[in-house]
Amino acid sequence: MASIKDVAAKAGVSVGTVSNVLNRPDSVRVGTRLRVEAVIAELGFVPNGSARQLKVGQSPVVAYLAIDSSNPFFADVARGMESEIRSHGLSLFLCNSDQSADREDEYLRNLIEMRVRGVLISAIDLDNPRLRQLRDSGIAVVVVDRVLGDGGDDWCAVGVDDVAGGLLAVEHLVERGHDRVAFVGGPDGFQQVDDRHRGARRAIEQSGASRRSLTVIPTDGLDVAQGRRAGERLLGIAAARRPTGVFCANDLVAVGLLQHLMQQGVRVPDDIAIIGYDDIDYAAASAVPLSSVAQPRHLLGRTAAQLLLDEADSWDRHTHRQIVFQPELVARASTSTLGVGSGP
Repeated sequence: MASIKDVAAKAGVSVGTVSNVLNRPDSVRVGTRLRVEAVIAELGFVPNGSARQLKVGQSPVVAYLAIDSSNPFFADVARGMESEIRSHGLSLFLCNSDQSADREDEYLRNLIEMRVRGVLISAIDLDNPRLRQLRDSGIAVVVVDRVLGDGGDDWCAVGVDDVAGGLLAVEHLVERGHDRVAFVGGPDGFQQVDDRHRGARRAIEQSGASRRSLTVIPTDGLDVAQGRRAGERLLGIAAARRPTGVFCANDLVAVGLLQHLMQQGVRVPDDIAIIGYDDIDYAAASAVPLSSVAQPRHLLGRTAAQLLLDEADSWDRHTHRQIVFQPELVARASTSTLGVGSGP
């Protein structure tokens, strides 16, 4: 790749003159400017935008580091971010940690080196010192899809009350007459999953019936394959003790569970009812439309981007905020007879 020195040498001018042609063309005589521009075109020289950004300290790039970009939930959140970011003339750079703390750390290191304007992050490890290093480098940070609670005043954050969401889901199953309920999700230590489990447990406790129980079927992740494996474990439980209502920690797991049950001839919801979480488009479009706990995906993304841009543009005056949205129940055929329930 040609350098600015190559352009200067071939055009017979100084590096400073080439720089002026690129940045202040009106300051260069027409003949010289045209000669330099011709050489730039001939050599295919591309100005180093990163170097200019380091100098002026205003990158046009904002990064979103998602946990799993293949999950439609995070894709929808990213679209909400992009609509806000683009309206300010900036670009959104999407990164995928793929649920790996090491990969997350690698991306954060690279983003610090790139001097991006800000980082939106659905974090695996909020204790990673690189997050503080971002802030120390003058890069704005907003935590996405996470409720920080006490001690989170150092960061802006946007999330949904997942404890309330888990409560909604299992209350719905209990109201439908299910005494034996299962919670399917994982891995352990993933706050969103832990909060949804906590809400599910609270719903059972608050139901006041000693005969009701909550069986936990852990998974190693939150994808369709994990839902199928959970289906195998569920059907491995003796029929007399098998849960008849299942709350899955997200819709992808619920879709996988539904697939396995249908393949085994289990009727949904007559034999086993299923409710998911996120209300992605696949939920309504599945073979049996899935009940789900809806999160405002686009609004999450837009709000997070607004907080980030405010922090980046008014660093000294910015006040960190935590915004928590409330989830909503969307009942469909997977927890009730066809035609019963409500949904979009």
